[in-house]
Amino acid sequence: MKKYITVLLILISFTAVAQVNVHTDMRTPTWNLIGLKYDKQVKPLVWQAVFPPALKAIHNKVIELPGYIIPTKVGNSFSEFMFSIVPVASCPYCGTGDIPSMIEVKTLKPINWTEEPITLRGKFIINDSGDSRSTFFLLDAVKQ
Repeated sequence: MKKYITVLLILISFTAVAQVNVHTDMRTPTWNLIGLKYDKQVKPLVWQAVFPPALKAIHNKVIELPGYIIPTKVGNSFSEFMFSIVPVASCPYCGTGDIPSMIEVKTLKPINWTEEPITLRGKFIINDSGDSRSTFFLLDAVKQ
């Protein structure tokens, strides 16, 4: 019986270690607007982004967004990176459901990487050109 209890305790400790820390929810009304973008099929194998009027209303406007830095290059300080409502440790591409909204950020001055959420202020741009770049940009961003 002692063996079973010991094995059970060991197994319980493994599952406790494997748990990912819950992150702070960064969802705001602005992030919710960004999440309204969807794709529609215009012909076989061709999809086009659709931007609702409420989302188009913040195009080319200065906005503030809280979120997490998702580095796209190796380093400790970045002036270009992706920005998300989930931290990189939560693997935004893993699991079920949709990939959370992300924005490509270009800052005026490099920002040091942190696991903690930050708030950025910058000009929000919708890329509706259909090219392969990011759909959303935050330009001339500054850490608040």
